[in-house]
Order: sequence, then C-alpha cells, then structure tokens
Amino acid sequence: MYETIFSPVNLGGLVLKNRIIFAPTTLGLGGEALEEKIRKIAAGGCAMIVIGDVPVSGRGAHSLYGKKGFAHYEKLCEVIHQEGCLACAQLHQSDSNIKGMLKYIPGVLTKRITMEELRPLLNQQVGTYITNMPEQKVSSIASSFGDAAVLAKKAGFDMIQVHGDRMCGSFSSQVFNSRTDSYGGSPENRARFAVEAVSAVRKALPDMPIDYKLAVRQESPHYGNAGVLLEELPVFVPLLEQAGVTSFHVTLANHAKLTDTIPPADHVYFSEEGCFLHYCDVVRKYTKLPLTGVGGLTNPDFIEQQLATGRIDCAAMSRQLLADAQWPDKLMQEQGESIHRCVRCNRECLGGIQQHKGVHCIYDNK
Repeated sequence: MYETIFSPVNLGGLVLKNRIIFAPTTLGLGGEALEEKIRKIAAGGCAMIVIGDVPVSGRGAHSLYGKKGFAHYEKLCEVIHQEGCLACAQLHQSDSNIKGMLKYIPGVLTKRITMEELRPLLNQQVGTYITNMPEQKVSSIASSFGDAAVLAKKAGFDMIQVHGDRMCGSFSSQVFNSRTDSYGGSPENRARFAVEAVSAVRKALPDMPIDYKLAVRQESPHYGNAGVLLEELPVFVPLLEQAGVTSFHVTLANHAKLTDTIPPADHVYFSEEGCFLHYCDVVRKYTKLPLTGVGGLTNPDFIEQQLATGRIDCAAMSRQLLADAQWPDKLMQEQGESIHRCVRCNRECLGGIQQHKGVHCIYDNK
C-alpha cells in the first residue's frame, strides 16, 4: 500500500528515499526551538526538508556570509542529516524596500501592526522598487545567487531551490515590473532576472540539483500578484529549464493575502485537497522535469493517486507535517489511522506567525 509514496525519486541526480518533502516555511522560531522542530520533522520520515528564505545577500542574522549565520545553517543540515533526511536551501532575495520599511518598524515592534497588516503596506512599495532599481544592481543581485549557492553547499545542503517568488517573482510579473530595459516588457525580458539567478547557481555548481519554486498567478479570478501568469508559462518554463533548473516546485504566487497562499479549509476558491495541483497540470505541458505539488495535501490515498498517475512526482507539505511530523512513518508502519490530520484551521500555524509566537499546531502536546 502507498507504493508510490515510498518509492525513491531522482531530482536532478539527487535520490530521495520517498516522495514527501517538507515545504519551505517561515517558522518564526530560533535557536534550540527551531532545531528541535526541524529534527522532529526530519525524524518523522519525510525525504527532504526545504529551509526557506536563505538570503543571497550578506544582510541579516542568518546570512550565509557571516560566521554565525553559516554556523546556523551548518547546524540545521547536521540535524536533518542525522535523521536520514536531505536538506535543500531555498535561496531568496527580498523585494522589500528596506528604506521604505523603516517607518513601519515601531508599529511592528509594539505589535500595533500585525504581519498580515504589514504585508499590503510593503507590497505597495514593490512595484516602484523593482521598476526603478539600477540595471547594474539587478545584474549583481542575480549573480549573487551563485555565491550563496556555493556557501550553502559548504554548509551541507544537498540541493538548491531558487525562490521564484519575492524578487524573482516580482521581476516576472507585470503587476510590479514596469521596466523598459532588458529586464522588463516582454515575458522573455521579465524572466531574465530569474534566468540569470538560476544560471549563476548552475555556473558556480555544475552538478548541483536546482529546484525552482515556480510561483503561478492567475486572473479570472485574480490570485497572486508576483510570479508568472498561466498564459506565460510556455515562455518561462523552457527558459528556466535551459538555464539549469532540474525540477519545479509549483505553487500559487504570493504578494496577496496569506490566506490565499496558505488557504484554510473554508477558502472561497482553494478549499479542496491539492488546491494548487491544477497549476502543475499546466506546467506539465511544457516540461518533462520532475514536479513537486503542494496545497492542502493531507490524505494519503489522494496523494498516492496523484503520484501514481504521474500528475506530480513529489508531494510537499507544511501544515500537515507540523500537525504530525510522523505522517510518513505512520503510513509506512500501517498506522495511518493514528495520524493527526491537518484540518487547515490556520489557528496556531499562520496565527502563530501573525501573533509573533512562531508556528505551532492545535495538536501540539496531544
């Protein structure tokens, strides 16, 4: 039973022991609390953990370029590997205007501005920031993905994921990108920043598997502001593949409500299991590379079917593995009935982040 879930899969030369991946997640934890959370997920039997938002710049406490930040990622990789799991670094570049953020810091620190309230305030500045960035700076940031990838490999990561949302997604999107140079206008030009970022990683690490978080936005109805329109995928997907991508992680584009990208069970549009998998169906038309699907995945029978039919090659979960990190092991041991199934209430996971308490679950301590 669940033969496909527990069959190995090759992602760009890296063999995963099964098809279950912990999706990149902002956990809002630090130190031993973060290490314990990551260890618990790794020990539960998933094949790989994607550590989200690893900055390609030298800024921030968790920069790969600093001694403390490098040690942080080195420790996480060690913890993950000790449990027989693989580690993937999601390299990202923020598209937030740092200077523009300064006026909101007092409100965030005093908790008068919640994370959910902060997002639209920051998003209002993205278009101007992306459009007016000097071309030389754009090129420099793209090339820094290669430098960061080298450091990530030295820290122990087994795979690189280029975050196709944030700055890559904003350059890709006509919503934010109004440039008139080689980085704006046509879909080919708007893909240039992402293509250069991937190319930089490939040049720096010729044999490293490169996953790309492909953020898809749609109209009718409108969901997602950064990322790639469904109609533009025939342009973007081949260009990214030619640049060196070896697999795609397909999801909804961000820069909208968190409850769209992390949809609750009563979401008006994304309420069903596997709510983003129809984006994989479109991407599949333009590539034979492995696809990872995500979006409210909890049901083993449903997931097995999607994998067995080849609709997706891997299933990524966040909230479900936070609800029960042992989801894979319990299935393997034929104890599926004891799994704590995520009910997509968003109370302690998304709610924990919004309340600056870190990501938790209603099942914790049960």
